Parts: sequence; C-alpha cells; structure tokens
Amino acid sequence: MNQDSPKNLQAAPGSEAPAAETKTSKPEKVIRVSWLEAIARLGLGETLLRAATGLFSLVAIVVVVWLTQTFFRGDPAQANTLSGPAPTPPVELSALEPPAAKFSAISRQAQIHTIIPNRPRTEIITYIVEKGDTVTSIAEKFNLNPRTILNSNAFTVMGDNPHNLFVDQKVYILPADGIYWQWQSGESLTAWAKTFQVKVEDIINYPANHLDQATLGEYGNPNIKPGTMLVIPGGYRLPNARGDVFVGITRDHPATARVQGAGACESVSDGAVGIGSFIWPANKHYLSGYDWSPDAGHRGIDIAGDTGEPVYAVDYGVIVYAGWNDWGYGNMVMVDHGNGWQSLYAHLSSINVFCGQSVLQGTVIGGIGSTGNSSGSHLHFELMHTQYSKVNPWLYLPPP
Repeated sequence: MNQDSPKNLQAAPGSEAPAAETKTSKPEKVIRVSWLEAIARLGLGETLLRAATGLFSLVAIVVVVWLTQTFFRGDPAQANTLSGPAPTPPVELSALEPPAAKFSAISRQAQIHTIIPNRPRTEIITYIVEKGDTVTSIAEKFNLNPRTILNSNAFTVMGDNPHNLFVDQKVYILPADGIYWQWQSGESLTAWAKTFQVKVEDIINYPANHLDQATLGEYGNPNIKPGTMLVIPGGYRLPNARGDVFVGITRDHPATARVQGAGACESVSDGAVGIGSFIWPANKHYLSGYDWSPDAGHRGIDIAGDTGEPVYAVDYGVIVYAGWNDWGYGNMVMVDHGNGWQSLYAHLSSINVFCGQSVLQGTVIGGIGSTGNSSGSHLHFELMHTQYSKVNPWLYLPPP
C-alpha cells in the first residue's frame, strides 16, 4: 500500500490544517465581511454603533439595579441608606462662660466715635429761624417744651402767637424749661415767684440771671433794673393768656363793672381772659380788719398791708373800673376775667391801670391804702360770679 495516500497522512505539530478544512471555513469569512460591508455602504454603520452602545448602557444599568436590590434585600438598615443620609441628632451645647469669668483682663469695645461729655448749658442762646421751623420743631431741637419757646420770646417778637415765626428771626433759647420774663418797676419778687409757681431762691440763684443776694435788697422792692429780662426756671404760665396778645379778640359778652361809680368804664369787648384759678392779691395772707360776714353787710375780706405795698390782679382779665367810688370803697379797681368772674380791690392809695387795659395774673394794679370808709391801711378784696353773686374769697384763694 502506498504510504502517501491521503488516509495515512498526519499533520505535523504546528503545520497548517488539512486543505479540506481550509476550504470549509473560507465561505463563512466571506459572508461575515460582506454583511458588514453592506451596512457600511448603506451609511448605517455609525447609527448602528450608537444604537449598540445605548443598548449596552441600558442593559448595564438594569443589571446594576438588580444586583443592588438583591444585595440589600435582607438588610433594611442598609436599604434605607439609598434614600439619603440619616438625620443627625441635635447637639446640645452648654452655655459658654463670659470671658471675664476666665480672664482677668479688662475688656474694651471698639468705638468709632469720640464721646464728648454733655455738660448742662447755663446761659441763654439765640437761634436763627430757618425755613420750615415751627415752635414745636425748635423745642425738639433743644429738648424743651414748646411752651418754653413761647414764654422765652413773649416780650420780643412772638408774643404768645406761634404763627409769629419767620425766617431769619432771632429767638431766645433757655437752658431748661421755664419762663423768660421782663422785670417791671414796682413789682415784688415774692409775688413774681408765686405768680409763676416757683420759689424766690430759684430765681435769685439761677446763674443766667446774675443776681447778687448781697445787693438785691428786700424781695418786696428788690434792686432790679426795670426792663431786665430774668429766667424763671421751671416757671409755669399759660401762653395765649397775656392781655396784650388778646387785644382784638372779641368776648362773647362785653364786660361791664358790677359796681357803679365815677370810675366805672364803658363796656369792654376785647381783652384777656382768665384761666379760672387765683393768686393772692397782696403779699400778706392774713386779715387786718373785717372778715367775710354777709350778715353784717361785709361781703369781702380785709387783707393786711402797709400803705403803698403792691396789689396784684388775681387772674388775667380787663379793667372795667379804675377810679374813685363814693360808696365807701375809695380808690377802687375791678377786673373782669371774661369767664364769669370779677374781682374788686378797694381803699387803694394809688391806681396803676386804666379802663379797658388787659392785665396779667400778678400785674401790679395799685397800692394798698386807706381811702374811702377805712379805719386803717389794708386791702378790701371781693370776688363775684355771675351765678353766685359775691362769694367768700377764702374758698377760692390758695391756702395762706
């Protein structure tokens, strides 16, 4: 038998496969290459690549999710971590001790402004009125009561009218709340203090007044130059009650004296109106003669006083009688206060007012005397009201 026949041939190690096997695999390779080339020739190669990549990614995500659920299915604590981090329990902080408890050093705070001590002002200053200023706004600038602004300028340009302000006007500004008032000749410092409801010492000792106790003399007739402006610290006075401001204001009922005589004035339609409270009409507050005794025909009180001592208007009002009276009163003055009240002052040694004049509470209207039917120097004083006629003055005057 021929040894070279196909049946006896064996492939040597590393030699090529038999020819029969080569011919069998060749058609597969050709078919696979032809399919890819056909897709590429149609222009779908890139599209197919993208689709395959997306499909692979989707499959990978599904596999990962499935594996995760399978892994944590038996451990709820681990599964809960997928929904987010667990809440952190609150931390309790103990109160911190202030630095001073641990350190002895002096603590300082940063200050961007220099602190200037606010020293009290003792002198009067002037303020120039600006556009838009009012009595209230000026008072707020200097931390004062609006009444103080009016009372500080009543004798200059404002009077008691808050509308008398104008641009570039100079107004006085007091160091503190009070009154700036002009001293008149014949006035009593004691009466001043009572009128404005302060102590005499408050006026004398106020630095801006520059009064010398040693040279001042008696309080009833002090050595103060007439026309001097004085500060009355803490003084009380109602603005818009000054007689010279109310001139021109028509009263509801013209005022006439309720006692007739040579000194009776014609009816007065304009003037100051009282505030309804009274001060003492003399420096002394006790009797020197008859008391209130209607049964004896004495409807007033006789107040002690020496001849020439001042007599004061007990409230704001207008003069309705100023002159002699033949009915025993002698020199007499009557003030109508515009609110139903009238006051009568008799036996005067002098009369300082005239018919129709507006007077302030505390204005000196005359001097104590002994004219008319009088046995000695004193002030006969009466109060009367439209509803009650003559009344007991002790019930309406301040306590002695």
